[in-house]
Amino acid sequence: MIQPAVAHGRLTGLDEIVDVGRDRVRGGYSRHVWDTAELELREWFRARAAALGLDVETDRNGNIWAWWGSPGADAVVLGSHLDSVPGGGEFDGPLGVASALDAIAMLQADGVTPTRPCAVVVFAEEEGSRFGVACLGSRLLTGAMTADRVRALTDADGVTFADAAAANGTDPRFVGHDPETLARIGVFIELHVEQGRGLIDLDSPLAVASSILAHGRWRIDFTGEGNHAGATRMADRRDPMIAASRGILAIRDAARGDDRATVGRIEAVPGGTNVIPSRVTTWLDARSDLDGDARSLVAEITARVQDAAAAEQCEARVTEESWSGQVVFDPALRDRLAATLGGIPALPTGAGHDAGILSAHVPTAMLFVRNPSGVSHSPEEHATLEDCVAGVVALTHVLRGLV
Repeated sequence: MIQPAVAHGRLTGLDEIVDVGRDRVRGGYSRHVWDTAELELREWFRARAAALGLDVETDRNGNIWAWWGSPGADAVVLGSHLDSVPGGGEFDGPLGVASALDAIAMLQADGVTPTRPCAVVVFAEEEGSRFGVACLGSRLLTGAMTADRVRALTDADGVTFADAAAANGTDPRFVGHDPETLARIGVFIELHVEQGRGLIDLDSPLAVASSILAHGRWRIDFTGEGNHAGATRMADRRDPMIAASRGILAIRDAARGDDRATVGRIEAVPGGTNVIPSRVTTWLDARSDLDGDARSLVAEITARVQDAAAAEQCEARVTEESWSGQVVFDPALRDRLAATLGGIPALPTGAGHDAGILSAHVPTAMLFVRNPSGVSHSPEEHATLEDCVAGVVALTHVLRGLV
């Protein structure tokens, strides 16, 4: 079999975009939906797909599709995303997109003509780093979120999703559930760098996904009394920053066993060095194996942060921003992929993916490529060239058996 093209120690596709969206402050990459870097990556994808003779189209929700053969029902769809978290790694998302294009290129070089429709998709706003909701493109496609709610989402600069969409060629009037496009998908397979150390422990370059933990995001608003930092005695303060600090420690203490609870973002209003804030907002990411466990965790966290706020004569309000229940990937498809690839192991993951959103509607599977650092959502995320090539070869074998 022809091997995927490599350059400078990476897959050629990744090498072509290695400088796009580098974050000089955080390290790693910052690529958010419809910003300059992500738009450049979209153009890279279109050009690379066109070079393979694929027909490229953008759906009503800003997701990009590249079709090998005529679009149609029962399609085999591969893909992932191109956006990142702030200061994210090189492989999270783009590895799956580049590998899918390489798999098609390898089959074309072997003279394969698909007998069923085949496509590579790039989902929009998978990380939720601009508008706050992860897997937004796939949630819109499947109707998992209402169009009205999404149109009203705002980024850190106050720009609504509707305005950003309109400025980048996506008519906000038509975003939302797209049953016609969804009905084309016969099977969806997403290759992704592993976001953990499961494959390190198993000493394996590849795995199939078995499940995704239940997870969601919540906004926590701590409110108190804004005041002068120099003129207000400590005993007279109702400081929401202290309340938030107590609350964050309480969140850590509430998570037990396989629970995961993280506060990765905090904002103070008005944000002056010499001002006691009037409001402090934090964002909670909470995860657990089962839906009930995750809901119980958040209920306990809610009670604890409200107690922490009350101890500082403040208030705390917890608002759900997104929720994804536990995903168990299609067992028949999972086992088929594992058998095709020589019995590779199956692993659960704590990370959310577009594949998880689609799994409620179509047979869905994931392939993981080993991450020797065990670190993700960070510049330290990594995958060796050897393992990336193994991922492309595996995806090619799988695609050959499906088309």
